[in-house]
Amino acid sequence: MFDTVESRFRQINPEVDFCSLRLVEERSERISVRQGILQPVQDKLDVGAMVTVHDRGGTGYAATSDLSPSGLSAAVEQAKIWAQKTAGSSVFDFSKVAMPAPVGEYSTPVAKSWDSLSLADKIDLLQQTCTSLKSNDRVVDWEATLWYTEEDILYITADGARVRQKLHLMAPQLRVTAAVGSNTQTRSFGLFGESQQGGLEVLDRIRFRDRAPQLSEEALQLLEAPNCPSEKMDLLLTSDQMLIQIHESIGHPLELDRILGDERNFAGTSFVSLDMFGSYQYGSELLNVTFNPEHPEQLASYGFDDCGSQAEKTFIIEKGILKRPLGSLISQARAGLPGAIANARASSWNRPPIDRMANLNIEPGNQTLQQLINSIERGVLMRTNWSWSIDDSRNKFQFGCEWGQLIEDGQLTKVVKNPNYRGISASFWRNLKGLGDSSTFELLGSPFCGKGEPTQIIRVGHGSPACVFANVDVFGGD
Repeated sequence: MFDTVESRFRQINPEVDFCSLRLVEERSERISVRQGILQPVQDKLDVGAMVTVHDRGGTGYAATSDLSPSGLSAAVEQAKIWAQKTAGSSVFDFSKVAMPAPVGEYSTPVAKSWDSLSLADKIDLLQQTCTSLKSNDRVVDWEATLWYTEEDILYITADGARVRQKLHLMAPQLRVTAAVGSNTQTRSFGLFGESQQGGLEVLDRIRFRDRAPQLSEEALQLLEAPNCPSEKMDLLLTSDQMLIQIHESIGHPLELDRILGDERNFAGTSFVSLDMFGSYQYGSELLNVTFNPEHPEQLASYGFDDCGSQAEKTFIIEKGILKRPLGSLISQARAGLPGAIANARASSWNRPPIDRMANLNIEPGNQTLQQLINSIERGVLMRTNWSWSIDDSRNKFQFGCEWGQLIEDGQLTKVVKNPNYRGISASFWRNLKGLGDSSTFELLGSPFCGKGEPTQIIRVGHGSPACVFANVDVFGGD
């Protein structure tokens, strides 16, 4: 199909400044066992193409699932019409951007294919895992899920560019809820965290089969735990909570299209302004943040973005100083900033690419987890996000976690339930005072990041070591 569509597109040869086609075929299967009962197995196949045209300074898009010669010709013509309509009235003259002409391939390394295990064996694995989650009568809900997606993408331009990428994505999940009366506590693992690229070997990397007993035991411990105290103290966040902290208070505010105002009436703006780049003290000197496509197992790794720019590791924040926005080729040109990040990404064939964070990671430091704990006189360790709230400029935030454990005089002590914390992005990161080493570093990811109108739900990756923040407003809640 891909060769046929490419041949049809190249025969059209529209008389425009630039024309590209992005063809996407996505297959997915989701298997879930809840309370020992197999849920309906979900299979999905989605195929279509997006045409982009730049002409006389304007731009236009047209998506189609009709991949016949007439269907593709109609899409190209429609995109051309929109480009002509926007010429001279757009906020940006697209003729000023020289679009890349890449040639290349990228593929997720896979050691054990999804199809190497039969459907019956996958269901049996989930059934066994579910049995391990139900360890006590106080466990009232439990579930195990495997969600696999295979995405095949072809990007071509009328002037000869050609990129083929094939991604294999695994999003497993375990969830257990325990309750006594109105006291309900949940522990979860995966999906919003341990999602990675790869085949069934991902389950071995994240020790999926071994997690269930620990999660069940922790949910039961939380039932007996007191509420988290409310006071200002040191806060130790493990990688699974750092994922959303990075995502909401570094990733979104640094997306350049938000800074330029594109998201103002939907997802909001940003507390960051263009004049901050190169000088603004975003965090303490310990903070080094990279856009990093170089970990093939991380969920948002790729070779080229959806506008053809080649992905390369780039420092976004270095020694606490804000260096560069998450701005794709066109956004950087609009802002008048040098360079670009390969983060023009679309969630599907029927969405245009916009500025999206991808793999956004904090580089590790040199302290073990025990050393971080030993450095804290009074604090709390928090794991696994449960709730989040952040204002529309991505500055003031509040997060709640599933698991909390007090740290007193350099030692982990009692477990606490319903731990929460709040802060302001503009000062929170400057209070980063402890950074874990590579032994505390995890490459995590989530398939659920929403942005854009119409909405685009996309995959993101965030790697981080454990981190300690000083003087944080911590509080408990029911």
